[in-house]
Amino acid sequence: MSKRDYYEVLGVSRTSSTDEIKKAYRKIAIKYHPDKNPGDESAEDKFKEAAEAYDALGNAEKKAKYDRFGHQGMNGGGGGFQSADDIFSNFGDIFGNGFGGGGGSPFDDIFGGGRGGQRQKKGSSVRIKLKLTLQEIAHGVDKKIKVKRQVLCDTCDGSGAKDASAKQTCKQCNGSGQVRRVTNTMLGQMVTTAACPSCNGQGAIITDPCKSCSGEGVQMKEEVTEIKLPAGIEDGMQLSMAGKGNYPPRGGVAGDLLILIEEEEHKFLKREGKNVHYDLCISFPDAVLGTTVEVPTIDGSVKVPIDAGTQGGKILRLRGKGIRPYNTYETGDQLIHVNVWIPQKLSKDERKEMEKLKISDNFAPDLDKQDRSFFDKVKEFFN
Repeated sequence: MSKRDYYEVLGVSRTSSTDEIKKAYRKIAIKYHPDKNPGDESAEDKFKEAAEAYDALGNAEKKAKYDRFGHQGMNGGGGGFQSADDIFSNFGDIFGNGFGGGGGSPFDDIFGGGRGGQRQKKGSSVRIKLKLTLQEIAHGVDKKIKVKRQVLCDTCDGSGAKDASAKQTCKQCNGSGQVRRVTNTMLGQMVTTAACPSCNGQGAIITDPCKSCSGEGVQMKEEVTEIKLPAGIEDGMQLSMAGKGNYPPRGGVAGDLLILIEEEEHKFLKREGKNVHYDLCISFPDAVLGTTVEVPTIDGSVKVPIDAGTQGGKILRLRGKGIRPYNTYETGDQLIHVNVWIPQKLSKDERKEMEKLKISDNFAPDLDKQDRSFFDKVKEFFN
């Protein structure tokens, strides 16, 4: 099978700068690195292909030769490609030289690094549920909540050791917490890193553990955490606060605090996206004669006029009385659904009056007008 063009492999053009080629290579290599894709042969092939392409295009002399002669120019001695063994056994050097030159690979923080960098552990996340009122959701709110989480031990400051002398550097990994593994592949040797089995990636072995935390370096404690919640968040939305979760045992960084939002049910209002709905019930005389009613909103009650002859099912709109969803600029409306209350029991006098109205032509339903009214309401709702 013929090799793909190296520019195509890295997704760059012939006029791309050295920095652009480096960035493209780093992005692909991180995505398909074997440590992130264990057992995925396809990812491993793409990882090797990208490394080979970068070895050519990341070097000015080799790039010039490749631009002139293509793959044929890379064969043989005199400035051609390195062998596959050289490419992968010196993988850390390719990254070290390509991204800042100094001692480490950009994979040090991601995969633990093959040049002495110790992988920094991250603690587990803490998940909580937080109930908010509709008004708090609409305007945002600052909350103080109690969170139980693992924090660094006050006695040993998270080391897990009784004192400095009770912690010794691991001899197998020399304190790096990582051991290198060399894997033979069809293209040569590939060097990867893994947590040291002797110290479990800690880089040190505790000979006399701290009594307060039994050598774990962490303790469970309840803390008060301040949370600033933005306006417009929704029920079921999960927010994250970095570094407010659990600390891992014996060193590392804290995990995240995950906050699941629960919207408390409002007594009268119901939210749907950016709009708020309210069911209004008026009497039959008020629907016929018209009236003014008080309607609850997120920010208090407002007076709303009801026109004479208002039909049941009519939707009134209070513009701008809804919610502006998080990270948007458009505020929703409050939609008032008008329902006409029909009494279930009548007195003798009331029944007599209704019998008179029943035979009046003016009280007979206008079906044509009713059909048009239905479509008008639908049109009005979406406008």
